[in-house]
Amino acid sequence: MLNKLKDAEKHYLELEEALGLEENMADMEKYTALTKEYKSMTPLMEKYKEYSKLCTIVSDARVMMEEESDPELRQMAADEYKEGSELIPKLEDELKVLLLPPDPNDSRNVVVEIRAGVGGDEAALFAGVLYRMYGMYADTMRYKTELVGANETGLGGFKEITFIVRGEGAYSRFKYESGVHRVQRVPETETSGRIHTSTATVAVLPEAEDVEVEINPADLEIDTIKSSGAGGQHVNKTESAIRLLHKPTGIVVECQDERSQHKNKDKAMKILRTKLYDMKQKEQSDKIAGERRLQVGSGDRSERIRTYNFPQGRVSDHRIGLTLYSLERFVDGEINEMIDALATADAAERLSAGVE
Repeated sequence: MLNKLKDAEKHYLELEEALGLEENMADMEKYTALTKEYKSMTPLMEKYKEYSKLCTIVSDARVMMEEESDPELRQMAADEYKEGSELIPKLEDELKVLLLPPDPNDSRNVVVEIRAGVGGDEAALFAGVLYRMYGMYADTMRYKTELVGANETGLGGFKEITFIVRGEGAYSRFKYESGVHRVQRVPETETSGRIHTSTATVAVLPEAEDVEVEINPADLEIDTIKSSGAGGQHVNKTESAIRLLHKPTGIVVECQDERSQHKNKDKAMKILRTKLYDMKQKEQSDKIAGERRLQVGSGDRSERIRTYNFPQGRVSDHRIGLTLYSLERFVDGEINEMIDALATADAAERLSAGVE
């Protein structure tokens, strides 16, 4: 680990020097890339600096314990040595996590799809709850959300809804949300007060860049359609909504949020590229992973990952066994505690699995 840290420190100092060179400052693309890499390494270097300082303190305290004749000073050194020695393993664990190679998609924007599952209208309403939750969470993280398309129900829910979250590190925060979310609550329309169980499926995809996925125009079938759901009166008049069919894969994408047919087509193409990129990523990860599959970060959309129990006011994540009794705040977008716990568990699994 120490050799890796020293190599990382050397590279960090080289980046720092490169950022000060005029020729790099004049090349905006290169300077941006250098700044991004430097910024990504800063948490590791700050932790390494803290660790090195503590190791020096512990070493000096040990020397003082052996050489100091004054009993009072020797006791102070012993206390310092004990406190530092207990803290060093914790810092080493934190450094191991920071040394793990980051997910190359972590800095990307994300495309989020929410689909109502089992439960009819109640499932559609729950899909709306999740959409609102993620929107409020994105606001607290200062991310921007952009609606792509929605199939609304008469009661204000969604059969399905797709949106983009834009912001540095969006994928790193949203990627653990892929899977089946289950809700247990008494529907407003339920007169007997019985608790119903419904589900919604969330898919989180890293947004693909245009250059990463080439699409042959001959592989596309493009139709203009009328929008569905509430709020689409203008779109209905102009038929500006777009449906794309990618014939080789059978992927269908619809976009109806924009008033312009051209803008809807651009958005739909972006979603299609993202889905094709996701397919390519999954093929690669399956080859690399083989038998080993990290449960927390797998993003398996058929897996039930979380239960929202309204009568008990709790939300439970089944992957890590964490239950929070703050459901109302949780669905208001206060989900950082859960995401932090999932990220920590993911890192721990990667360490134990020996992921390099």
